[in-house]
Amino acid sequence: MSKPEGGPKRPETTVVTAGRKPFDHHGLVNPPVYHASTMLHPTLEALEKRDQRYTYGRRLTPTIEALQNAICELEGGAGTVLCPSGLQACTLALMSVASSGDHVLVTDSVYGPTRTFCDKTLARFGISTTYFDPLIGAGIERLFKSNTRAVFLESPGSLTFEIQDVPTIAATAHAANIAVILDNTWATPLFFDAFGHGADIAVIAATKYVVGHSDAMLGTVTANDKHLKRLRDTHGNLGLTVGPDDIYLGQRGLRTMAVRLKQHEANAKRLTEWLSARPEVARVLYPALPSDPGHAIWKRDFKGASGLFGVELKPCPDDAVAAMLNGMQLFGMGWSWGGYESLIVPAHINRTATKFAHQGSVIRIHAGLENADDLLADLDAGLDRLKKAA
Repeated sequence: MSKPEGGPKRPETTVVTAGRKPFDHHGLVNPPVYHASTMLHPTLEALEKRDQRYTYGRRLTPTIEALQNAICELEGGAGTVLCPSGLQACTLALMSVASSGDHVLVTDSVYGPTRTFCDKTLARFGISTTYFDPLIGAGIERLFKSNTRAVFLESPGSLTFEIQDVPTIAATAHAANIAVILDNTWATPLFFDAFGHGADIAVIAATKYVVGHSDAMLGTVTANDKHLKRLRDTHGNLGLTVGPDDIYLGQRGLRTMAVRLKQHEANAKRLTEWLSARPEVARVLYPALPSDPGHAIWKRDFKGASGLFGVELKPCPDDAVAAMLNGMQLFGMGWSWGGYESLIVPAHINRTATKFAHQGSVIRIHAGLENADDLLADLDAGLDRLKKAA
């Protein structure tokens, strides 16, 4: 779609228009879904030169290109590649900047499977990892080594929700010629401008809010000019691709992401404010709350908050927590988030560089798109079960 006159599009418009060229496709509103592996070339010369736009289905199709272009425009980066899962996007970003003998710094609040990849796979290839306090700020400079190639951030962490000072960390890393990777899944580019705050590479587990319907696995990695070529080379050399139907589900979800996120945010604010006042709750982990330790940085850097947050319960038996969770009617139990449905799971927190201080059990809640009053009633009943079982 062409840009409107009068300046750049706002993000809410970008999610609707980016990656679409209706009149290249007979006026069809949505980009067609191309199922393709083999691409024919008109001549032997063309086959051997490989200079036509589409040469092989794994590399690029109009379907892949449409979503890549849409995400890239939304992110404000130089180029985007698609991955078959959010975890693959995180691992690709790291592999695109680090080589054998290198060192990477990773926030101690990182997504668990990313930690596992660093500890097991990167280590096997001779890449060492040091985990750091997510609140370290400019102090991260003390951890730099001569072979440090990247700092991997996740703000907020998806279990403990600390907000990191991304601009300060990025400026400190860039002064030492170290790349900054940000997992921006929680906020998405709608609520946090990764490149505007200093990231070189931005990762989204698009399975979450981009797809938005809990029916496809997808990841995206976007890079600036400095890191794009190596990102694309690594992506291609690893043979990564995404099936066209999953890409279509990502395109479909992207078009409504802005309106869905507003509802997720509104519901999360209702729930977190209510939970903060409950006697069974020790604290709520949600940076949009004024009481949250990271609220000042969140307010400075973010445009909104998504539907994911944590709750530390006051100390109680595990059986009481189980009684609460097992009887939930609207909150399902499943290891994901970002879909239209509400979810609740225990948070299993793994730290090695820092200690996340808590006395009671921590649960993670995703506020879906249901009516907030119904969600509050379900939580109220759950906390009543917890009290009776304690």
